[in-house]
Amino acid sequence: MRILIISDVHANLPALDAVLEHAGEYDRVWCLGDIVGYGPDPNECIDRIADLPGLMCVKGNHDAAILGEIDIKTFNEEARNSIYWLEHRLGPSQKEWLANLPERLVIDGVTLAHGSPRNPVWEYILDLSTARANMKHFDTPVCLVGHTHVAGVFQMSGENSLVPRHFFIVENEPFSFEKKCIVNPGSVGQPRDRDPRAAYMVYDDDSLKWSYHRVAYDIARVQERILSAGLPRFHANRLAGGW
Repeated sequence: MRILIISDVHANLPALDAVLEHAGEYDRVWCLGDIVGYGPDPNECIDRIADLPGLMCVKGNHDAAILGEIDIKTFNEEARNSIYWLEHRLGPSQKEWLANLPERLVIDGVTLAHGSPRNPVWEYILDLSTARANMKHFDTPVCLVGHTHVAGVFQMSGENSLVPRHFFIVENEPFSFEKKCIVNPGSVGQPRDRDPRAAYMVYDDDSLKWSYHRVAYDIARVQERILSAGLPRFHANRLAGGW
């Protein structure tokens, strides 16, 4: 079975559509949250994702914020402005769909969370110390997270498997894991690794192989829509540089 893994779409419909086309055939989809926020097409992205085959999706911090589950004062000014805009744009059925998303899922030996297994909606896993602390908060061999918008793997190493190491993923080269790990597929709609292309992963549960992919999309189109919607220019500018 071929499983498409996406995260942090952030209302960027052209990026999402580019990923769905580039990924080819897939049987199921795992989505790691933050479908909305920053971008100009929240309703369309929710509707597109909700119709994907075999969808399993968790809630991200921007998804939670628009539902009033997170104090928006914890966001920076540009992100807050995006949430204020979203309050007047998100449809009732789309809002209800977000509200029904769980914060964490375990399926087929994989844990799904947006931020971390310890704090599914909000915590960033950016360093070895945080990764190590989170290893005891899931029982599956692999935990998938998003939130940082940067792809990478934290994997336990050493004879006693108490010390994690971090490595970046090589594009288009299948890989597998020998020890417990936390895996981030990067961001579909707002990458922050200085590569503006949309990021995603695919998991083949027959071969137990994972693969990481990037695809270009019409960034200028999204930038124009962000500006015409009255969203912060900052959110348009960063797309071209992948930051």
